[in-house]
Amino acid sequence: MALVIPIFIPHEGCPHRCLFCNQHRISGQAESPAPDAEEVGATIRAWLERARPVRRAQVEVAFYGGSFTCLPLARQAELLAAVRPFRQRGLVHAIRLSTRPDAIDAERLDLLARHQVSIVELGAQSCDDEVLRRSGRGHDAAAIAAACALIRERGMGLGLQLMLGLPGETFRSLRHTADTAIRLQPDFVRIYPALVLRGSGLERLYHRGVYRPLSLVRAVAWAGYLKKRFDDRGIKVVRMGLQTSAELTRALVAGPHHPAFGELVMARLMFNRARGLLAGVQDADPVALVIAAQDQSIFRGPGSSNLRRLRQLGLLGRFVLRTDPAQPRQTVRLVPEAAPAAP
Repeated sequence: MALVIPIFIPHEGCPHRCLFCNQHRISGQAESPAPDAEEVGATIRAWLERARPVRRAQVEVAFYGGSFTCLPLARQAELLAAVRPFRQRGLVHAIRLSTRPDAIDAERLDLLARHQVSIVELGAQSCDDEVLRRSGRGHDAAAIAAACALIRERGMGLGLQLMLGLPGETFRSLRHTADTAIRLQPDFVRIYPALVLRGSGLERLYHRGVYRPLSLVRAVAWAGYLKKRFDDRGIKVVRMGLQTSAELTRALVAGPHHPAFGELVMARLMFNRARGLLAGVQDADPVALVIAAQDQSIFRGPGSSNLRRLRQLGLLGRFVLRTDPAQPRQTVRLVPEAAPAAP
């Protein structure tokens, strides 16, 4: 697993304040000033010193929390140049950054290429124009497609960040976002449910009764829909849900946050797969469901909820559970189970 060294630049450079956004709260950097080149270098050295040798085999510096390419070009160059000595010595192997789709153009990408940026993550959030408009994004879906094309032309890795439950989003618009994102062919996707944070525009709408966030159940279902769509097309989903922090906990007003949001989604998908496989199995047919050993907790679900649901459907007694070291993670297959020998 790669060692990812995070450098947070909350809100710096971003000309917009989207309704959902309070990056200081999300990143936990509310009281910290923006880093300079010296601090970037010090952060990298500290992480490398603490890391085990095996983790230092693949090291990535990631600029998170802001819209990196909205910064003045000189400021971008200052931050990226701080990473150069570590790249030259082979101590850092990749650089990634996150930014807005409407802050990508040839000049900015020229700068990123000169500093050997490997991956650009676009905060797309949605590919539906009405959802983008109502969220105050300041760009449309065409800007997302154009930015993806430019990044691809430069040979850089492409990531998309999508947000569930923004104002005006329906399941129909979510399907449209999934269809569009798949056509854009990102290398990976991150999926976050929209949360109501103190100091955000959504908080004002929430208290006025104008905005209602998704329930946790619906957010998990929608995230599961997206993950299945992306899995089926070979697009990696590298994260689902925001990482819990003390700052996020204090700032959270409402919304479907859960410390194990991704596990809830994977458990739901595993349940759906198992239920589908067992639907055609007769009680008299001995069968086994085979999963990866690491997926046993996901198969059972939080608090064994999946097992309870299978029992309620009359399916729990139709199989035995087996593990196979060769079984891919987050998959399940059905195989015949040898009948017990007669005495």
